[in-house]
Amino acid sequence: MSARRLALLAALVLGAAVAVVIVVATPWDLLPTPPGGRTPVDPTATFTPAQVDRAESFAAALRPASLVSLLLSLVVAGLFGLTRAGAAIVRAVARPLGGGWVWQVLLGSIALLVLGRLVTLPLSAYGEVVRHRYGLSTRGWGLWARDVATSTAINAGLTALTLLAVVALARRAPRTWWAWAAGGAAALVLVGSFLYPLVIEPAFNRFESMPASALRTDLLTLAERNGTPVDDVLVADASRRTTALNAYVSGFGSTRRIVIYDTLLNQLPDDEVESIVAHELGHVSADDVLTGTLIGALGAAAGVALLGWLLGWTALLRRAGADGPGDPRAVGLVLFLIAVGTLLSTPVQNGVSRQLEARADLHALDLTEDPAAFADVQRKLGVANLSDPDPPALWQWIFGTHPTTAQRIAFVGDWAALHDR
Repeated sequence: MSARRLALLAALVLGAAVAVVIVVATPWDLLPTPPGGRTPVDPTATFTPAQVDRAESFAAALRPASLVSLLLSLVVAGLFGLTRAGAAIVRAVARPLGGGWVWQVLLGSIALLVLGRLVTLPLSAYGEVVRHRYGLSTRGWGLWARDVATSTAINAGLTALTLLAVVALARRAPRTWWAWAAGGAAALVLVGSFLYPLVIEPAFNRFESMPASALRTDLLTLAERNGTPVDDVLVADASRRTTALNAYVSGFGSTRRIVIYDTLLNQLPDDEVESIVAHELGHVSADDVLTGTLIGALGAAAGVALLGWLLGWTALLRRAGADGPGDPRAVGLVLFLIAVGTLLSTPVQNGVSRQLEARADLHALDLTEDPAAFADVQRKLGVANLSDPDPPALWQWIFGTHPTTAQRIAFVGDWAALHDR
């Protein structure tokens, strides 16, 4: 069997493994049908007419720009990957340093990613204007620019180093590089999952331990009752950037901590904060991060194996002006294929995410036994975060990471009916 066919076979086997994990690990049926049937999902009953109009107006102002930005980024990636333009840039930026293949990969990757980001930057700025207009963003333009620069630098730097490893493998092992790279990609996902809260989160927020208080004690007690001891309760200075409300549990083992946005503490009573944290603890109890990491690792390995098959396609390489996967001029093509693969996998990832979020909602209700607080906090989150109460079905299917607010409140109704509340 040729190396290219073997890569395709590996991609199919790994893809099937991803499908099996998704089917087995995803909670598809959380609650039985209550007596009298399911609670109707009614977005108009969740918010006042003024709140509905405001959220829909915000979505209408932001959604087209988001879609155009996505399409534009794909077009630019296609231009760099499916023409010789990307290869020309890769060679040009490395020429002042001698034009060696290492510099071509490192500087070429960074240049292509930064150029792609610059093309969509006006749309990002427009999105920030919209968020300011609706009171969702509190960032000054200096902090916005710093955040954009930081995220771009982190993404470009990590991507460049990853591609350098891939090209080095392809040059050293032309027939089996994709197998080694697939294993490395899976390992990178695993390591990244553990390092993210320690390395990436502090680049955007400052965290301080919550002072001793009844709420801190209650949250630690809630975590202990959940069987999830945490190292600390931290408050993030999110108000420097946004008025949105959020909380999460991050880290593993001795690094696990509850993180509360300061905006949350300023706007919600303690019982509603506890309801949100109970939801986040539900993710920990169900090992959702580990499940997501496993799916991500297998998916990354499958993607790299598929990349090995595609990069054996002579006509595709010729369009990019490259001779093979070990040629630095193939960097633009690789980035384009990654962008396409990421987009195609988005509906699957978000479909799984919505089910995991629903299970965490159920966990919060079971842990706190306070459906009224849970429903109230969902309404307040929807209002504060300007969540579209009734997004287009296709948009929700592709981009929705959580059930809609109306769906979550209807879920509370089902739970209450089953528990006689």
